[in-house]
Amino acid sequence: MGTIKIRPVALKDNKALAAVIREVLIEMGVPKVGTAYEDKELDIMFETYEGARKEYFVVEEDEKIIGGAGIAQLEKGSDEICELQKMYFLPEARGKGLGHQMMNTCLDFARTQGFTKCYLETMPYMKDARKLYAKVGFTYLDAPMGDTGHYSCQAWMIKDL
Repeated sequence: MGTIKIRPVALKDNKALAAVIREVLIEMGVPKVGTAYEDKELDIMFETYEGARKEYFVVEEDEKIIGGAGIAQLEKGSDEICELQKMYFLPEARGKGLGHQMMNTCLDFARTQGFTKCYLETMPYMKDARKLYAKVGFTYLDAPMGDTGHYSCQAWMIKDL
């Protein structure tokens, strides 16, 4: 294992980050419609997460991006609810505790921004991701919240911060 660092996204990361996210979505068999795959933001993650109360973090190993996750206010939701967004890791990043570290980084950031709850959407068959979310205190919801545009995501979770 090389040198691993979690840091805020930079403009120079856009192309590599978009490739990582799309690669993981394809690997996981995620539909290309109604999910993050078709989000316009994928190619401009740095610009998307500029501004108040939002941040995207990348994980890099020896200066290669191997994953990331972000926090932003839930679209058309309460000012107190943020969303954990686009948390994806390449296979070489998995099983090293990076998901847990990234989750803590994102949730700590959310707390500093005054959010009191964190929402997320995922796919029912993403068992490892759902297991991690439950381990850090996310619980299941019966219906989606806000307006993410990810109508193909059929598992919704929330956590008190």
